[in-house]
Amino acid sequence: MNFAGRVAVVTGGASGIGAACADLLAAHGARVVVADRKPAAKPGAHAVVGIDVADENSVAAAVDEIESRIGPVAVLVNSAGVLQRTLPPEQLALAEWDFVARVDLRGTYVCCAAFGAPMAARGAGAIVNIASVAGMRSAPLHSYGPAKAGVIHLSECLAAEWGPKGVRVNTVSPGFTQTPALEKGKATGTLEDATMSASTALGRLIRAEEIAAAVVFLASDLASAITGVNLPVDAGFLVATPWAGYGGLRRSEG
Repeated sequence: MNFAGRVAVVTGGASGIGAACADLLAAHGARVVVADRKPAAKPGAHAVVGIDVADENSVAAAVDEIESRIGPVAVLVNSAGVLQRTLPPEQLALAEWDFVARVDLRGTYVCCAAFGAPMAARGAGAIVNIASVAGMRSAPLHSYGPAKAGVIHLSECLAAEWGPKGVRVNTVSPGFTQTPALEKGKATGTLEDATMSASTALGRLIRAEEIAAAVVFLASDLASAITGVNLPVDAGFLVATPWAGYGGLRRSEG
């Protein structure tokens, strides 16, 4: 994979999955722009730009700054997002529901539209959106799950819209991944290592670097004929969970 000379923007690139994507893109020669709500110097990044994906004016300003100061964007990774508390509907305030949906779904659309339109005008580009397996299965995440399901469908719509103009749009759906956000969930008692690991076929959590590997592949020329796909990187969560009704997975002894 060779991204030499290409400008790659990673929203939410200051931490977690976004940071891992930024690091790997830079390692393959991309001129990485970390676009984050709390921008800070990041080793390996070509530039750092402030952005609030929930604010279309902030996104438009970031696009103008990057394209005029750094160059045309060839790769966009939409990793900016927020989680939600696992509350029942009667306890989940609409303000929280709206905030999660605004950042995770609307923010992804705003960034795709703002960065993707110039790509389409130039006739080339690759976009990878970060969704979640929570958008593919039921979970006690009544805003986050539907928002991520929307990201998956949005990516399919944009892949068809922009495919004739040379822009590929794909999705990566992580499972339980070791990130600062996951650590916060563990600290509150909402999540637990053993339970999360037991829900996967591989019996472990995922490293952010493993998500980044899938993202960078889909953004690369190795995936030049791939668009509109949703690639779960979940350590086998999706295939393992239905086995609970049959007594669970047959784990090896010892």
